[in-house]
Amino acid sequence: MTKAANDAGTATRALIFALVALACGHMLSTLLRTIPAMSLDLMAADFHIEPQALASLTSIYPFAFAAAQIPVGAAMDRFGVRPVSLSLLAGTVFGAVASGFATGPESFAVGQLMLGVATSGMLMCPMTLAAKQLSAARFGLWSGAILSIGNIGMLLSSSPLAFVVDAYGWRAGFWMSAIGGIAVALAVFALVPHQPAEHKDESSPLTQMIEVLRLGLSRPLRGLIALALVSLATSLVLRGLWGGPWLMDIKGLSRVEAGNQLGAFTLAMIAGPLCIGMIDRRLGRRRALVAGSHMAGAVLLALMAFGAPHHAVSTLFGLPMMPPQYDLVLFVLIGLATSAQPLLFGMSRQLVDAQVAGKALAAVNLAFFLGAALMQSVTGAVAALAGLPAVLLFMAAMLALGVLIFLAYTSPSP
Repeated sequence: MTKAANDAGTATRALIFALVALACGHMLSTLLRTIPAMSLDLMAADFHIEPQALASLTSIYPFAFAAAQIPVGAAMDRFGVRPVSLSLLAGTVFGAVASGFATGPESFAVGQLMLGVATSGMLMCPMTLAAKQLSAARFGLWSGAILSIGNIGMLLSSSPLAFVVDAYGWRAGFWMSAIGGIAVALAVFALVPHQPAEHKDESSPLTQMIEVLRLGLSRPLRGLIALALVSLATSLVLRGLWGGPWLMDIKGLSRVEAGNQLGAFTLAMIAGPLCIGMIDRRLGRRRALVAGSHMAGAVLLALMAFGAPHHAVSTLFGLPMMPPQYDLVLFVLIGLATSAQPLLFGMSRQLVDAQVAGKALAAVNLAFFLGAALMQSVTGAVAALAGLPAVLLFMAAMLALGVLIFLAYTSPSP
């Protein structure tokens, strides 16, 4: 009995170490995705292009990220988590080095493409290992822990990255990420066990992609997909791209001061899903909670835009512009309000049959990251045409439109 208990304890510790090592890969992914928020102006000056044009160019990363998810998921079924994770980490190191040594928009785009493909499975790797090894109850606990560890990457890309960029330049962020990728790869090599491939689905990645898209466009999921396309996109694009320029260019904060505000935004994004989850269990009205929280996010984004110089809120208070503290409060509230995204996964499982639940989850996940890519690309053009306040208003309008479509397609049948 004692030997069995000791063996079980040893196996549990080994699994925890393996999951933490893999989750550090997800942390690296969120760091790399959000580097432009702290260094877009310097990168654009180096490449001799407008920041808005560079912002559109960085959308290559989330487009590649979205496109690679289903093939990477199929690879994990065929080859196992460990070899796929090590391959992705190797690609991440090369992509970070390529981005750090970029000499112009074209070479930077190549680095972003490599990073998008390589980091596409960084969340799926620990989730897949946890799903295979843990009970449903423990998987729920660890899925939250994996996401929390991953979001530490966005904390690293706030004030700490701002300090590094000020001291050593924007390229240092990518070089340090490359070093971090090597460290994570060594940890995965040492701690993640070998597991046999399962060959669950022998169909081609293209066939799987078509099946997922067909399910996502089906009537039961259309409302969820419409909201998923703008939900995560709003928080990721605000945090990973436009938050820094808004605070530095519009509100006049230093890079480190802007990093501090974005750090508070990130903490809200970490705490938000836990708060929303508790509210969901207490209320039991998931559809209303999802719609209400996202509509509140749209209103908060509009309020932030109207706090710019000579806009409605600033004029109402008789100020040249609303102070940065106003934006700090709104960033935290937006982080909390847009944290209901995980509830869309739960709703998708309720709306489809059990045999296609996995593909429904994949459709929602694909919509999250495809939406982020589209939002990042389009807002670059909006910024070039009409400025940063227009970017925030555009995201607010898209979020509100997503909520209205969600409500229309998820209305209870009479």
